[in-house]
Amino acid sequence: MITTVLRASWINFKRDRVAQIVNLILPILFFSIFATIFGGMAGGSGKMVVTVAVVDEDGTSSTQRLVSALGADPKLNVETTRNGEPLDADAARALVAEGELTVAVVIPRGFSDRMRQGRDDAAITVLADTSDPVGPQMVSGLLQAAAFRALPDLWMQQGLDNFKRFGGELTEQQKEALDLYESSLALLDSEEAIEMDSSAEQGLVKVELEDVLRGDTAENPTIPYYAASTGVMFLLFMVSASGGSLLQEEENGVLERLLGSSLGMGKLLFGKWLFAALMGIVQVTSMFVWGSLVFGLDLWTVPHLTGFLVMVTVTASAASALGLFLATLCRTRAQLGGFSVILVLTMSALGGSMFPRFLMPEWMQTVGLFTFNAWALDGFQKVFWYNRPLFELWPQVSVLVGLSLLLMALARLFSRRWETI
Repeated sequence: MITTVLRASWINFKRDRVAQIVNLILPILFFSIFATIFGGMAGGSGKMVVTVAVVDEDGTSSTQRLVSALGADPKLNVETTRNGEPLDADAARALVAEGELTVAVVIPRGFSDRMRQGRDDAAITVLADTSDPVGPQMVSGLLQAAAFRALPDLWMQQGLDNFKRFGGELTEQQKEALDLYESSLALLDSEEAIEMDSSAEQGLVKVELEDVLRGDTAENPTIPYYAASTGVMFLLFMVSASGGSLLQEEENGVLERLLGSSLGMGKLLFGKWLFAALMGIVQVTSMFVWGSLVFGLDLWTVPHLTGFLVMVTVTASAASALGLFLATLCRTRAQLGGFSVILVLTMSALGGSMFPRFLMPEWMQTVGLFTFNAWALDGFQKVFWYNRPLFELWPQVSVLVGLSLLLMALARLFSRRWETI
């Protein structure tokens, strides 16, 4: 009898394609996604690369070597120009403020001289968008490593100045030997320079981290991000289940009676879409209200509130349309349940609901743009972190509205099979 049960179970599993995908393919897919992300961060074959703007206002041979050392680092994609024009400090700041980059490095004028003199104000400014908690810290650490390799002459000069201050002037022979040694240091290629050891992590160069968007405020950028990411993912699950009411009504015979009335399939789909969209708005709004009451999310200013209302409306509308499309595409509620789990989890993983997209490899960030989640989260980030005016939400709003129209049109097309009942 046990053999019979096993055989029957195997036959059922072999016939259920959705179950096969959920049990065999989906775990491998998620393993691959997270292995790519975390493996790249750990220094695997797909290393995480941070794009950074570098401005050298000093323009000395020492700082030029420092810029070259930064550019040679495989973990950095260094930009010193934009559209063929050299970047200055204001342009670099604007790139970070507008969200095009999360970090920029500015080497101020007079930096080399102040370093030689050992002055406390010899500092490099790192302009940061702290909604990315990894990039600025990573660049600051790599900046120390690059300085260790590229500026041995400045370290030597600091030591000599201290020696002269406490031990007196050097002899002529000592000066000639040091001049010769210093000139040889300047000619060293970054690959031939002194290898970085643990002392490079202790702050050879003073780095001043400046939050371009928030200054000294203590607002936590992760609160609105995770409110949006969690809200969008559970919104997709909710509308998928809501769309399944069509299949339940088909099984119960209710759908046939509804279509026999004056209601019609078009009005029925619109009514279900409207209800699911309103429920989605309530669900996501409750998430943000809870965030504002408990975690200090800044929701109640006029720009944030209006931007939120626009984004939550188009997001819930597109999600509702997706739920109806899946319901009309599938034949049974079991099929819908399995397929919606696969789709929602995959989109959430690639689109940023489970893991921030800025920490993903660049190619994976591009793939994420084909998901519903990425556009919704980018819109919420523009509202709550970058404080963009409403008209700058047009790319995200356009995509989500376009998805709503496309998915509703497809849902209407696939629903024609019920009109022949």
